[in-house]
Amino acid sequence: MPTPLIAGNWKMNGSLNLVESFGQALADADLPSRLEVALMVPFPYLEPAARALAGTRAALGGQTLSDQPSGAFTGEVSGEMLRDVGARLVLVGHSERRTLFGEDDAAVLARVRRALDVGLTPVLCLGETLEERDAGRGEAVVIGQLEAVADALEADQRSRLVIAYEPVWAIGTGRTASPEQAQSVHAAIRRRLATYDDALAERVPLLYGGSMKADNAADLLAQPDIDGGLVGGASLKIDDFLAICQSAG
Repeated sequence: MPTPLIAGNWKMNGSLNLVESFGQALADADLPSRLEVALMVPFPYLEPAARALAGTRAALGGQTLSDQPSGAFTGEVSGEMLRDVGARLVLVGHSERRTLFGEDDAAVLARVRRALDVGLTPVLCLGETLEERDAGRGEAVVIGQLEAVADALEADQRSRLVIAYEPVWAIGTGRTASPEQAQSVHAAIRRRLATYDDALAERVPLLYGGSMKADNAADLLAQPDIDGGLVGGASLKIDDFLAICQSAG
């Protein structure tokens, strides 16, 4: 069974004060012994967060990366830069990157490869839209997004992935994914991973990224194929984030 991971994605939110407050809170927190924690903060806060989180259980992560190592790409950030300031993980293919910035499966694969090349752990995000789910294609879309990356990787590269399922249809639509619905998709992902290698399916952590909060985390994390959470808004609230971490113990 993979080690549980609770990863907070701050998106384009936060402040230096919040970074410092989280660092102090995590330093003082009595977290479950079998738990990994990560914070994906905006680029300007990566170095301050590295200092604030030093000595805590929390790893540092980026929210995306370029598919290029360097060059004339104004506004982009390379994997080497993320690693240089202490990041260990990076989100790739988040639903907002796919929908707002046009990242298709080929772009996601290129970024996964760059992350792996520089020693970062890619957190590969998968998820279907409301239209895709209502058309009965939800699971097929998610598995297709997985295959677009996993089919192109070597076995040792696939084993270094973390996978996060985000039901895009349940974020900001007024509709909610039940723990059973989330478990069903996670189980399908696990089954597809097993077709590559049974050990891979047992090793790769599967995170749920559909509005995990303090009041629903325990029910979600109790599902057999949900190994942790990719937490959005609740990761900006110290008490809520720590409560979610405790639910994973």
